[in-house]
Amino acid sequence: MYIPNHFNAPSPEAIDTLVKAYPLASLLTGAPDEPMGCLVNPVPMGLFEPLVQGARLWAHVARANPLWQHLEANPQAMAIFNGPSAYITPNSYAAKAEHHRVVPTYNYVTVQVTGRLVAHHDPDIKRRIVAQLTDYHERHQPRPWSIDEAPADYMQAMLNAIVGLEFEVQSVKAKWKVNQNRSIADQKGVIAELQTRKDTPHTEQMAAIMLKNTQKKNQ
Repeated sequence: MYIPNHFNAPSPEAIDTLVKAYPLASLLTGAPDEPMGCLVNPVPMGLFEPLVQGARLWAHVARANPLWQHLEANPQAMAIFNGPSAYITPNSYAAKAEHHRVVPTYNYVTVQVTGRLVAHHDPDIKRRIVAQLTDYHERHQPRPWSIDEAPADYMQAMLNAIVGLEFEVQSVKAKWKVNQNRSIADQKGVIAELQTRKDTPHTEQMAAIMLKNTQKKNQ
């Protein structure tokens, strides 16, 4: 991924936050029979520690999914996590009123993680993965649901129908393309414009990311 210096992520903590807030990854795995030599599957992945080399991401897929069948021959994989994105109109730049030397762009934040992917068939490991993911995503519910609430035979059948995935992180790349190459005045103009738009939920989220980024820069 091409990352100019001004589009680096603001901090390791910001990367962790994005992966936890947007856990649905595009998971790329090798598949020699596919036209591009790989499979791409949307897979929710759990991060329960800092995202550094050697860390683990956890997930599961249907046993019928061919994703896991190629891992023994080629365990290398990539997980791509995409956060908010938004179109940026030249009208939002303060510089437009000065010289009109402005063009549209698109803001986005993304994290690419490469590593080694292992399939797990052990029932206890699969149960632990499902329990961890469930507990994490249920944490804000008034009454968090637990896998222990499901009938034991039903839960066992569900576990038999999946394969657990353990992703060992080898490298992390992140890109924060949020107008850092523009003046503070231009960035403030973009934030104000995004805060008034209602076209997608991402506009408000992108405004919040940009606001946090400019505040950190001014500290």
